[in-house]
Amino acid sequence: MRGDERPPGPFRPEFWRSPLRGPWLTSVFGLVLLVGIPVVAVTGLLSYAAYNPHLPGNDITPGKGLLGFYLFDWPTRPVWLYRLTQGIHVILGLTLLPIVLAKLWSVIHKLFAWPPARSPAEAVERASLLLLVGGVMFEFITGILNIQLFYVFPFSFYPAHLYGAWVFLAAFIVHVAFKLPRMISALRSRDFRQELRTGLADTRPEPPDPDGLVTPDPAAPTMSRRGLLAFAGGGSLLMFGLSVGQTIDGPLRRTALLAPHGRVYGAGPNDFQVNKTAADVGVDMAGMGPQWQLTLTGPHPVRLSRAALLAMPLHTYRLPIACVEGWSTEQAWTGVRLADLARLAGATVGRVDVFVQSLQMGGVFSHASLSARQVADPRSLLALRVNGAELSLNHGFPARIMVPNAPGVHNTKWVRQLDFLPAAP
Repeated sequence: MRGDERPPGPFRPEFWRSPLRGPWLTSVFGLVLLVGIPVVAVTGLLSYAAYNPHLPGNDITPGKGLLGFYLFDWPTRPVWLYRLTQGIHVILGLTLLPIVLAKLWSVIHKLFAWPPARSPAEAVERASLLLLVGGVMFEFITGILNIQLFYVFPFSFYPAHLYGAWVFLAAFIVHVAFKLPRMISALRSRDFRQELRTGLADTRPEPPDPDGLVTPDPAAPTMSRRGLLAFAGGGSLLMFGLSVGQTIDGPLRRTALLAPHGRVYGAGPNDFQVNKTAADVGVDMAGMGPQWQLTLTGPHPVRLSRAALLAMPLHTYRLPIACVEGWSTEQAWTGVRLADLARLAGATVGRVDVFVQSLQMGGVFSHASLSARQVADPRSLLALRVNGAELSLNHGFPARIMVPNAPGVHNTKWVRQLDFLPAAP
């Protein structure tokens, strides 16, 4: 360093020469994230609640401690609630990605501030900034990889995403506490509509600021702030347009280029999304013929063939499947009510949960617990048909669970046993 006060390169303010950077621009992006990120966080926590983690086998974050607090039993109505909340979580997260990147671009030189801290308060702020940036990138990267079912990371997505979310949210709250007054002041310093009318020829650097967001040696602008805002906003609209169709049945599905399970399906009754195929989890037609039987355990255990199930009163409801990856679809399901099966096993409806076991070999979702409320809902089915046709093997033949407003992975496929147990306190 030869006695220089700062290391060379990005640690020196004159390294960063964009005339667009400044507190107003950063605050505009920050305001969007201040509104959007809490919505993403709340819908993510609601997704955690939808798994009913207090029931046996449902919680895949056993070491969560106080981070996995659970406030209420997840309802069964409205049937579209999980489809809505998880769709918002995924689609809004993707939509905010260009804004996150633009915000990081506007403050990236602050990561190289030298010395790193001049006071204890600044040290806390800097530490929260590192956790904030690292946390947001971790959450967005792992979330996007999970959406695409591309599990290249050497850890389980679900606990890592939960723990990472709490680290990020803690840093986010600290950051907002430090920066909110300055953000409000910066937003008031310029008229937003006037800035949108300012072209490249009239673009000037913002006045010097105490936080050092404005470069001391600005270069000539090659883009106006209006252009940068349009670029970031256009990127967000593009992300929204390429993903929103995966949560909506109909023509918009063709626009969902980011959907993990394709956009166009055949016209058959079983031609809709499949998360895991039978081949993926080691299930085949062996043992699915007339010899297959469903075991019900309870005060009066029962074994039922598929023919016996089809001879019982059948009911048909249109119910959505909504997956944690953000895709969803609504189909017409026909089957036997779980409440009727509970009574057949001698259980008292409303006082029993059910532990569902699949023919799937291994995996955290080869079983699931459903609450007494879910068992009692008249639209909760052991589905045998879909859209008037027999279930295909990939959709859970010979029988699968269909529960209103439940995460897709709790609509267990290839069911072999239902254990009706006293309801959890």
